[in-house]
Amino acid sequence: MNRLNEGQWVYRMRKEKVERSFTDSKELYGLLYCRLRRKEKVKAQALMTAAYQNMKKTLLHLARVS
Repeated sequence: MNRLNEGQWVYRMRKEKVERSFTDSKELYGLLYCRLRRKEKVKAQALMTAAYQNMKKTLLHLARVS
């Protein structure tokens, strides 16, 4: 695989993996508009959303493996 194709592949994977995660956070898990006020509470909401997404991803991976 030459350098250009490898870069295109990495960029494509980034769009599918990373950007999808942000989109899901906004559309499915309520981060489009924050329900809370103050920086600490907003940060806690974002961290809880990320933790949920990570647990869900881990469980789906484990279900596929076993």
